[in-house]
Amino acid sequence: MQTLRERVFAFLFPAETDSWLAVLRFGLGLQVTFYSLSLRNDWNYLLAGTGGGLISRDLAEALLSVESHFVPRLGWLVALGARVGLREETVLSVAWICLFAAGCCLLLGVACRFSAILAWFFHLCAAKSGGFVSYGVDNFMTIGLFYLMLSPLPDRYSLDWRLRKSRAKDPQWSRRAPGDMDGRAVRPSERERASQLLGFWRRVLQLHLCLIYFFSGLTKCLGSGWWDGSNMWRALIRPPFNIINSEILAGWKYLFPAAGVFICVLEIGYPFFVWNNKTRKTWLICICAMHAGIGLTMGMYLFALIMIILNVAAFGPGLIRTEQARISLRPQEVIS
Repeated sequence: MQTLRERVFAFLFPAETDSWLAVLRFGLGLQVTFYSLSLRNDWNYLLAGTGGGLISRDLAEALLSVESHFVPRLGWLVALGARVGLREETVLSVAWICLFAAGCCLLLGVACRFSAILAWFFHLCAAKSGGFVSYGVDNFMTIGLFYLMLSPLPDRYSLDWRLRKSRAKDPQWSRRAPGDMDGRAVRPSERERASQLLGFWRRVLQLHLCLIYFFSGLTKCLGSGWWDGSNMWRALIRPPFNIINSEILAGWKYLFPAAGVFICVLEIGYPFFVWNNKTRKTWLICICAMHAGIGLTMGMYLFALIMIILNVAAFGPGLIRTEQARISLRPQEVIS
């Protein structure tokens, strides 16, 4: 039992650097920035209340209240603004500015923790209040921002880290653990705990992605639409995702069944092959290529970007070092 406990602890709390966190922070900053810019012209139109938008925000929030009264929503901010004499349009514009500013701050690594919390809150408010027009990208952005705001920020590549490092005169700064910003020397035990905490949040993200892909692939395998390619055909010809001419797609009809089977195998095999050092690189490249293909053929660029960011942050860092270590272990050729 003691050995099992130690193995579980070692799996859940591996020693990690903050490279994956830097990828996640920068990638989500890019995602939030692009997300905000894509909605700038239609933000008020999509999220306005009764009579002011495409679909009433009040209706979406009323349905949301049936599930829970504690889920963040824009209605809270509008009601708060009304108490101080602000119009709904003004409050919505301020919410957009805050979301956009949070994305830019994450890109630069400024006020990382506060920016991550701000981005998570305002994005969740927008996604839940605009539930009728939200889709998968909003769910995965919420997941990524949730892990980011709980992780030990800032990372060593952020502007926060560099600015505080330049102000510190302590020669021991270079040996400080990620997340320690109080200006004191860090003990080895504290560095180890910080490294394990980084490893824990990366491990949780990895396990979460494995569950998502496995059950997504399993669901696809249970139906016939992915085996004969009909689901791919319907997805590519359905507005507004029909950016490729149907005549061109008709010429590719024999590729759809093979592509559908490949996607099923790729997703259901994700949790089994992405952990193995020998197959991780291949599986990660295939998954990222699949999402890039979805973005290019269906115009779902933000969805493709968030999925690539989560995958690269979870399993990307360390691949180069692992490959170099594997090559260095090969027996050297002896020249006689």
